[in-house]
Amino acid sequence: MLKTCKAMFMLTVLGFFMFAAPTFAEAAMGDRILANGSSGSDAAELQDYLMTKGVFPYHTSTGYYGDITEEAVKDFQRQRHLKVDGIAGPETYHAVQVLRKGDNGKHVTQIQNQLKEAGHYNGSVDGIYGAGTVDSVKDFQREQGLTVDGIAGPNTRSALDNIADRDTEAGKTLTVESTAYTASCDGCSGVTRMGLDLNKYSDAKVIAVDPSVIPLGSIVKVEGYGVAIAADIGSAINGNKIDVFIPNQDDAMQWGRKDVSVTIIE
Repeated sequence: MLKTCKAMFMLTVLGFFMFAAPTFAEAAMGDRILANGSSGSDAAELQDYLMTKGVFPYHTSTGYYGDITEEAVKDFQRQRHLKVDGIAGPETYHAVQVLRKGDNGKHVTQIQNQLKEAGHYNGSVDGIYGAGTVDSVKDFQREQGLTVDGIAGPNTRSALDNIADRDTEAGKTLTVESTAYTASCDGCSGVTRMGLDLNKYSDAKVIAVDPSVIPLGSIVKVEGYGVAIAADIGSAINGNKIDVFIPNQDDAMQWGRKDVSVTIIE
């Protein structure tokens, strides 16, 4: 009888861990291990952060951790002198969420919005972690008694979260003058400001923007073009102007110059 009860207890415990314990997909972000084959919102957020670092070469987050994401993780790990295994464990995941000078994208936009709400940022919310953002982070860190390094690490981001919401520019709609460009124009590298190689991903839906009007990393809906990412800038793209990426030169010429409506989705 004792053996039977013990066996039933072990089966109950095993059943709890099989069915009640959180799976990787249900675990808190940063606690789970993401690797090739993973999927879900954590994988999508990881891709967004990798895009912010300029190492995710695809044109939008997919939520699927495939070969492209694995190579991007390896690139990031090399940059940060982490173990290069292509697996986003806690150390890699926490490191990728640290924002610093040179980063671009919607996570930078969130930090800038928070700094502005906290009264420490007067610049453009452009999604570019430049000198102005560094100085604003330092001012905030001094006020909060944090290490003053201009880097938005866990302590700084936690302090910002306690003071201000992580707002985005979502919902903003504006009319802009649009033109079109290709990856093969004279003097063009084909690589966007956010590190996307348009020669490799010709199916990408990308626009070049003035980041003071549409922040880098924004997901937008462009009239007559579709949903795209604001991943590039251009010397002639100032104010309410955009350049839409069209791989074929003839098709780009046919786009011409016209006013279109742009809505920021996220």
